Amino acid sequence: MYDMRPYLQEIDRVIQHGPYRDTWESLSEYRPPLWYEQAKFGIFIHWGVYSVPAFGSEWYSRGMYVRGTREFEHHVHTYGPQKEFGYKDFIPLFKAEKFDAEAWAELFAASGARYVVPVAEHHDGFQMYRSEISHWNAYEMGPRRDVLGELKLSCERRGLRVGASSHRAEHWFFMGHGMEFESDIHAPMSRGDFYWPAMPEPQHYDLFSQPAPTEEYLQDWLVRTCELIDRYQPKIIYFDWWIQHSAFKPYLRKLAAYYYNRAAQWGTQAVINYKNDAFAFGSAVLDMERGQFAGAQPWLWQTDTSTALNSWGYTEDNQFRPYQDILCDLVDIVSKNGRLLLNVGPKADGTFAPQDRDILASIGRWLAVNGEAIHGARPWRVYGEGPTQVTEGQFSDGAKKEFTSEDIRFTTRDGFLYAIVLKRSANGRYRIRALGDHDAARALHFHGILREVTALGVGQAAWRQTEEALEVQVDAPGDAPLVLRIKLE
Repeated sequence: MYDMRPYLQEIDRVIQHGPYRDTWESLSEYRPPLWYEQAKFGIFIHWGVYSVPAFGSEWYSRGMYVRGTREFEHHVHTYGPQKEFGYKDFIPLFKAEKFDAEAWAELFAASGARYVVPVAEHHDGFQMYRSEISHWNAYEMGPRRDVLGELKLSCERRGLRVGASSHRAEHWFFMGHGMEFESDIHAPMSRGDFYWPAMPEPQHYDLFSQPAPTEEYLQDWLVRTCELIDRYQPKIIYFDWWIQHSAFKPYLRKLAAYYYNRAAQWGTQAVINYKNDAFAFGSAVLDMERGQFAGAQPWLWQTDTSTALNSWGYTEDNQFRPYQDILCDLVDIVSKNGRLLLNVGPKADGTFAPQDRDILASIGRWLAVNGEAIHGARPWRVYGEGPTQVTEGQFSDGAKKEFTSEDIRFTTRDGFLYAIVLKRSANGRYRIRALGDHDAARALHFHGILREVTALGVGQAAWRQTEEALEVQVDAPGDAPLVLRIKLE
């Protein structure tokens, strides 16, 4: 069993001698790096042992031990009783025989993404990287490759910044249902065992649920995460929701201070993504899972969502979103000072579903033409206009948004104003009310001089300004958002 004491002492030493202390007051001095402010589109990757059964979702390791679920019934029918074939028995089948880090990095770079965040450890407890903390990792088992390390090298060669996602917190309870019947999960267990600690599952958003994570578990979580930081120096650390449990709070402060201090030592800058209110506001970057804000925010934020509506990992019945819908979300999010982390779920052999490849390629082609309105752009005085309301909150991206040619979002960069039409009109006519030469516009939005309107990828557009709106005429058929670049004086 790994002795955590030396690493815990090193964590305290780094915190003591760095610019950040493990207090919210000190951590609130944090500012996100400029590169992250400018990078509006990233790639998330859910890949692990759960891609072998490829059924239900990436939560298969939990569902297969919950009696009455589709995953439970599927598992027994396909693989046999859990006492004879448990989740750990999928590991030798996770071979990743076609995994090519260079090909992955090329795909991500071509998509127009600026950063990549692989899941380093999901709730199942299997690490996708080389580790001295646990032997249950992809370097020693399954693929027998340092997946995260290979991806980091390949992506960085193409100018992509690489982060890592840790979902280890939820492992406290994720395998706990296997203790309720005869399965391969049973007591006694100790730290270092794959399924440990397999505690009863709490209400997920009960911040004071009992039994709370023990000091041993929390120290293990901290040391694992700090090892990940030291070994790979990720530019981003992403956490899932359960770190907001009250027991984690002192350890979150230690983790953030350690990470930010290490980044300062290395002469770089770091980003922590968190959900809900796990971190004190301003000490890290808020992430909204599968959702967005209804209006622009004065602070940086992020949405994470997936190409598939029903799963983050690969399954054989993934329901993929049209790339046009994802682009509309990207534009809406950027206009409100956010950025989009888009997930893909590779197959167990290391290849991507054709739909994933097509979505990323389509987004890449659009960004190759229109990226100047996205990367490096900032919000304008108003985020947009139009009749379609965007539902605010997490888990809202599954709601179909019927955008029209009146739904327009604004960004600004290098002195240009960009009006991005989310749905192209059949007749090529567009009305931008925020740029009308009327009293309300003068008072609230715009009172400048318009010089030129260009449709990116098309050319100059005919236009005239009336009291009610800027009227634009441009022949630009297509099924993706149209970007109008407006030259101002």
